[in-house]
Amino acid sequence: MNRRTFVKQNIAASALAGLGSVGAYAANISENNFSNQKKFNLNYAPHLGMFREHAGDNPIDQLNFMADEGFTAFEDNGMKGRDKALQKEMAATMAKRNIQMGVFVAHTIYWTKPNLASGDKNLREEFLKEVRESVEVAKRVNAKWMTVVPGYIDQRQNMQYQTAHVIESLKRATDILEPHNLTMVLEPLNFRDHPGLFLSESPQAYQICKAVDSPSCKILFDVYHQQIQEGNLIPNIEATWDEIAYFQVGDNPGRKEPTTGEINYKNVFKFIHSKGFEGIVGMEHGNSKKGKEGEKAVIEAYKHSDNF
Repeated sequence: MNRRTFVKQNIAASALAGLGSVGAYAANISENNFSNQKKFNLNYAPHLGMFREHAGDNPIDQLNFMADEGFTAFEDNGMKGRDKALQKEMAATMAKRNIQMGVFVAHTIYWTKPNLASGDKNLREEFLKEVRESVEVAKRVNAKWMTVVPGYIDQRQNMQYQTAHVIESLKRATDILEPHNLTMVLEPLNFRDHPGLFLSESPQAYQICKAVDSPSCKILFDVYHQQIQEGNLIPNIEATWDEIAYFQVGDNPGRKEPTTGEINYKNVFKFIHSKGFEGIVGMEHGNSKKGKEGEKAVIEAYKHSDNF
């Protein structure tokens, strides 16, 4: 499962739900249950659809279910494409249930042709326009972070020129974001799932963030992608630590919940926690099993991996 699939599925889920209606799950929640108790060491963030079998299709019901299970964060790649009324309703529910809003995708991602790496001024302006639009979405849903992927490599240009072009675009974007205390997080993506993209490794993201030199440009370290791309996870997290603002996870192979693959997430989470990380760890993966049992397995996997 890749980011394009996540965005399509999540937007489809909200379309099915309708607006302004409270589903069966929310109707059974007591008003005095709205101060959900934190059950995890880290702020793990599910996404819409992950617990649909328990909570139904309504996004508000799904948020309430997440809160009841002890999750204190939520992320939504497709939030920008949702109806404004739904965005506001989701934001109100998150505020009521003490859930932090995580990342959403800030702009159109060019998967097969270069945009930011090309240096094309029109494509840069398109990107900056979408960043401006994302500021308004972030305000509406109380988000602090938004995902940025610089797009496809330009095979007709030296990599150093491409890097300079990307840095310049990101500097322009920070001029937009800094006044609002918002942060774009750059996500390196692996060569197997997303071949040909400009940004693929954590040292590369670190170099770019250092060059941009802004609190509004940091790294989204996706453990799943970096296990495939470069491995050496904890040392690379340590090396890039001062530029990391956000994590996402998924086990490998399969991109399902922790404990289903080769990554020792208990050790990874323990290390991140030991560093004093108070941000969000996005659960950007699928469920290894179908139905309610599969959803319960996801919750139990995080309880196990978070037990250190």
